Amino acid sequence: MLKATGIGIGAGATALATPTALATPADAAGAPLAHPGLLHTRADLDRMAAKVKAGARPYAAGFAKLTANRHAQSGWRPNPQAVVYRGSGTPENYRILYNDIHAAYQNALRYHVSGEEAHADTAVAILNAWSGKLTGLEGSADRFLAAGLYGYQFANAAELVREHGDFDLGRARELMRNVFHPLSDDFLTRHNNAVVTNYWPNWDLTAIACVLATGIFCDERAVVERAVEYFKHGDGMGSVRHAIPVVHEGGLGEWVEAGRDQGHALLGVGLMGTVCEMAWNQGIDLYGYDDSRFLKGAQYVAKWSLGGDVPYTANTRRKGAIGGWSGSETASGVAGVDPSMTRPIWAMIANHYTKRRGLPASYLTRAAAKAAPEGGGGDYGPNSGGFDQLGFGTLAFTRGRVEGAAAEAPSPSGAASDARGARPHASATPVPGDDLAATGSGDAVGWAAAAGVGAVAGGLLLLRRRGWGG
Repeated sequence: MLKATGIGIGAGATALATPTALATPADAAGAPLAHPGLLHTRADLDRMAAKVKAGARPYAAGFAKLTANRHAQSGWRPNPQAVVYRGSGTPENYRILYNDIHAAYQNALRYHVSGEEAHADTAVAILNAWSGKLTGLEGSADRFLAAGLYGYQFANAAELVREHGDFDLGRARELMRNVFHPLSDDFLTRHNNAVVTNYWPNWDLTAIACVLATGIFCDERAVVERAVEYFKHGDGMGSVRHAIPVVHEGGLGEWVEAGRDQGHALLGVGLMGTVCEMAWNQGIDLYGYDDSRFLKGAQYVAKWSLGGDVPYTANTRRKGAIGGWSGSETASGVAGVDPSMTRPIWAMIANHYTKRRGLPASYLTRAAAKAAPEGGGGDYGPNSGGFDQLGFGTLAFTRGRVEGAAAEAPSPSGAASDARGARPHASATPVPGDDLAATGSGDAVGWAAAAGVGAVAGGLLLLRRRGWGG
């Protein structure tokens, strides 16, 4: 996972300032936000259940991946802590938190697909245990990562059981308001008292995800708008134009953290996709913002991670603490890649652009096909990086092609939004001659691979002959 660059705070450090007060609840200011409405809508959950019951591919394989995960078992017992520490020099115990949150999420998702009440009860027990005990997140600067990552994940797990009779919704909302949100909001404001470019995009993106999830889960419209505005125009490196500073001829958007390493670039794409999906489910189109800039960046990272050549413009960022030490760091080219490295991030993004919006995006579909069926926390190793995404995208986000951009989307909630019906420009995919998928044919190859269609081998051979393969 990420580490603070030179300005970590010692053991037991707390937030830099008094937490920003949350706004008036949305139900007092207008129509309430949509629920369930974080990563999964009611239509999504119903689709998963129906497809798995019918034994449809690849949903059945995705569900099998879920049921095989040890976190998805109804016998899971929580181990709540009063204070969670993350960062060097502290009695780190944050692994307990992320394991329990993923167990809650996986059991809740399993319940919605199978209808087995025991899994809902387990998810509720885990979430109630933590909301009844956790009072703070402390440690080095890494506490901001804990707040962002585990805050958005807790909210997503809780959203899936918010209507359960035994779930303490009020207490869960207070946990989001008082423990997770204040640190994330403060980071977007002050960046741990560092110069704004000190932290790579992932730090901002964890915070944006937590702030957005808090706003939706707690029906705080102003908090939702805060996250959306930062995504579009924030000063830090996690806003979309700073994370993707250059769009190259042909439509690939340079992901700035590709100059750092592959793992963190994949993390950033996954987090930005999470933000876009949660916003979409409230009628806010960040996926299509700025001529689908995120699509261009995700395509870039997918191509590069699969072994393809991508351009990179040298990037120098300032580092240091305000009023303290200072320096700079230059990334002059893309880092090396391991084509076998993956995170469970691709199915959600690829399905949005190719199925909801009908756009060709071959690098995304190839990455999704290669990663399928996607697992979740516990399937990608025991360390924190394997729990940064909730995962199970093959089950949760696979969808048939929908005619029209809004055909499967929930109605806008009234939160700040862009015009949703406009299709992103075709420049989001490389031009003819650069990539087989410029005509969309590459998507058929990618999705056929995910579904296990036998003709894939010939398609991949064709791609190698075109000079793409890696």
